[in-house]
Amino acid sequence: MTRIDDVARLAGVSTATVSRALRGLPTVSAATRHRVLAAAEQLDYAVSPSASRLAGGRTGTVAVVVPRITRWFFSTVVEAVEEYLHQSGYDLLLYNLGGREQVRQRVLRTANLHKRVDAIMLVATPLRPADLTALATLELPGVTISSGSRVPNWPCVRIDDVAAARAATRHLIDLGHHRIAHISGDPDDELAFTTHLDRRRGYRAALRSAGLRPDPSLDVESTFTIDGGNRATAELLASGEPPTAIVAACDEMAMGAMTAVRDAGLRVPQDVSVIGIDDHDLAGVLGLSTIAQPAAEQGRLAAKMLLDPLGARPPGAIVSQRNAGRDTPVILPTRLVVRDSTAPPRAH
Repeated sequence: MTRIDDVARLAGVSTATVSRALRGLPTVSAATRHRVLAAAEQLDYAVSPSASRLAGGRTGTVAVVVPRITRWFFSTVVEAVEEYLHQSGYDLLLYNLGGREQVRQRVLRTANLHKRVDAIMLVATPLRPADLTALATLELPGVTISSGSRVPNWPCVRIDDVAAARAATRHLIDLGHHRIAHISGDPDDELAFTTHLDRRRGYRAALRSAGLRPDPSLDVESTFTIDGGNRATAELLASGEPPTAIVAACDEMAMGAMTAVRDAGLRVPQDVSVIGIDDHDLAGVLGLSTIAQPAAEQGRLAAKMLLDPLGARPPGAIVSQRNAGRDTPVILPTRLVVRDSTAPPRAH
């Protein structure tokens, strides 16, 4: 049975070079690749993915850590990352923390990742000092996506969450709303990421810039889910003076808000306007105005930034011209998408 060592010997190169050549990586010259392919064909060598990876001293696997895979943003990012990794000859090892602290510690604070992966991607995963120490001990390359804790010397891909919420609130102000509520994440969630804090800042900043004073009674915390948005909105509508518009920190909360408004016998947007942030797959179907963020592009770009130093990229991929410093986040743009859920307040 022909082995990769036999191909390397016949081609006059190392086994690592054979591995890279047979995987189509761009770090091998055309002449060397031709020589390796000719040797492999002559010996009738069938490449073993695991063998070629190990020959290069790598596992061919990337760990991706997410707080909760069931949320739209995380699942969209992971799908894009997996596609890019697959095209690059890499596998994805998913860790879904799911609100479980014991899983977090097992993944981030032990040697669980040692020799199992070549790199780590953290998606909106907040880190404690012990987590940062453990990651530094692993000495693996990594990248972060979205709001969360920054890791020294790791690149970061994200949107400007403050600007996104400011734009959502500004849209309602421009329509003539003054009593604008905000529903957002629960800071007591043990794995709460920082997105909700940034979006609250954007909401308040937009009000202040328009000469409106933020009203604490209109700022309600819940969970980043449809049910959480429903409960938070029901609480707002039960107050003595309900809002005429609502900024939801994510589209899933906005969907829950729309349901709560209708359950209260009111109409969207005639009685209460609702806007979210994300551009969830269902936002267009439901007519939800939102601030669209490029979730899939964040995943693809982060995967590229992670694999480029390893010499891997999909066949035919164009080398990105984004050359931000490793401590400078790459900020991707968002855009306002106006649909049927927002309108000027009803005249009284």
